[in-house]
Amino acid sequence: MAAAMALAQTAPEAPAAKAPAAQAPARARSRKEMLQSLDLTVAQKQQARTIFRTTRRTVQPLAQQLQQDRQSLQAAVQAGDTAQIQQLSTAMGTLHGQMLGARSAGMAQFYALLTPDQKAKAAQFDPKGE
Repeated sequence: MAAAMALAQTAPEAPAAKAPAAQAPARARSRKEMLQSLDLTVAQKQQARTIFRTTRRTVQPLAQQLQQDRQSLQAAVQAGDTAQIQQLSTAMGTLHGQMLGARSAGMAQFYALLTPDQKAKAAQFDPKGE
């Protein structure tokens, strides 16, 4: 299901919110393979695009805030400001949780579009249970 969650990110995010460079191409290939294997109907593809676009719009400002917080955290570490480090770490954890929630909600909407056979195929693309 996690590989399917990556589906919710069909457009690039803010640079700091991306996976490491080595993981991004593999994730994109996996996503493409999954979509091809599902053999979605035209209507399913249109609905999926709408769901993923909405999810991206929800996640994008969170990813941008996370990027800003990463920069602030780096400055706090360099300054030795332990109170700021704790505050930013907590805020970043919340942002990660909000992003995960938004992506998971988008995937739940996507899965609701699938037939039982398509759901079984999609489940095969979750190698790590991420």
